[in-house]
Amino acid sequence: MLHVLVIPVTPFEQNCSLLWCDRTGEAAVIDPGGDLERIEEAIRTRNLNVRQILLTHGHIDHAAGAPELARRLGGIPILGPQEEERFWLQALPEQARTFGFGKVEAFLPDRWLEEGDTVSIGEHTLEVLHVPGHTPGHVVYFAPDERLAFVGDVLFAGSIGRTDFPRGDHRQLISGILAKLLPLGDDVRFVPGHGPMSTFGEERLNNPFLV
Repeated sequence: MLHVLVIPVTPFEQNCSLLWCDRTGEAAVIDPGGDLERIEEAIRTRNLNVRQILLTHGHIDHAAGAPELARRLGGIPILGPQEEERFWLQALPEQARTFGFGKVEAFLPDRWLEEGDTVSIGEHTLEVLHVPGHTPGHVVYFAPDERLAFVGDVLFAGSIGRTDFPRGDHRQLISGILAKLLPLGDDVRFVPGHGPMSTFGEERLNNPFLV
């Protein structure tokens, strides 16, 4: 079984996710934007072996803590997002000044991810979908066996991601949701970047931005 613990971090209450395979104890962290002590405590109390950090996109509340957490966990690799996100990751110090995050370092991941790539967590596999619009290199992680997706700031319960940032594209975002996410199935639950979980079916029927 793939377990998931959502840990809200940073003043933006961003949903960092800790995922682990119960048979192997291997784990991954998605979007460690900050509050690393809280993330580390969750890892320690469950005695997990975190093998990688996964990023959905390069906004500061999702990515700022990644390089330091990678070092603290023994130099584990950072995977994702898609390479079009390079400029956001390189602009992290500027983002930090804008939003009052203190000192934050620019970095690049150990591996960019592309549509169709997969990431393993113990005995479980996450499929990578490139869903731009909120940001150009935004990716979504989908666990087909668990019917679970980690969508970052693409889709929320009752809303969608902002597209007024540099290189945002509202039409592209809506197209990606309709063409790539909703067809995965109404039963798929998703962890958004902020706020409560929902299902693609609920959003297909009731999200005012999709009807």
